[in-house]
Amino acid sequence: MLVLGMDTSSPAVSVAVVELLPGPTWGRSARWRVVDGGKHGELLATGIASVLREVAARPADLGAVAVGLGPGPFTGLRVGVMTAAATADALGIPVYGVCSLDAVTDWEEHDTPRLVVTDARRKEVYWAEYAADDERVAGPSVMRPDALKAALDETGWTGRVVGAGAQLHGFAGAGEPLHPDAEQVVLLAARRALDGAPGEVLTPLYLRRPDATPPGQPKRATP
Repeated sequence: MLVLGMDTSSPAVSVAVVELLPGPTWGRSARWRVVDGGKHGELLATGIASVLREVAARPADLGAVAVGLGPGPFTGLRVGVMTAAATADALGIPVYGVCSLDAVTDWEEHDTPRLVVTDARRKEVYWAEYAADDERVAGPSVMRPDALKAALDETGWTGRVVGAGAQLHGFAGAGEPLHPDAEQVVLLAARRALDGAPGEVLTPLYLRRPDATPPGQPKRATP
């Protein structure tokens, strides 16, 4: 089964297609990513076309779609969520959502907990905590970076800290990966896809109100 994955919850527009197999491995795959926080809408279609071309597939060959649901800034995040929903609806295939912070992980084996910290703008960060076996044990949540640092100091945190938000705000020992990876998004949804689980209603994890708000009533110019 070919599964298309995408994530636009961060400045990185990430797309992947993975051929899922019944066993612990997979077949054909392709990845595409561009880091440009202001062009999610323009870049996403290019990425989808690129990965399909690389594996010599057509949209009709897809069996499912997987997408990162955030948390992330409103404008960029909804590009991926709406594209995933529209693609799945047009093709008549299921769509599955995953927490984008779960997809901020690398391919190396680690036996320590990790904290994922991404940039939430407004001088805040999104974060989630994971056990050594990759199970999420706290979050996702949003808070000010200084408050999160204080909480880490108070609890004596000794695990890895990754994500662009950790680097931006100077968390001790902050490292890579920086952004969610669409291939990880597919793998996080793989069990549901292979089991033929029904598609889901996608609910973005905004965690707070959007940056843009409707204007108020105009002031009267005359008494």
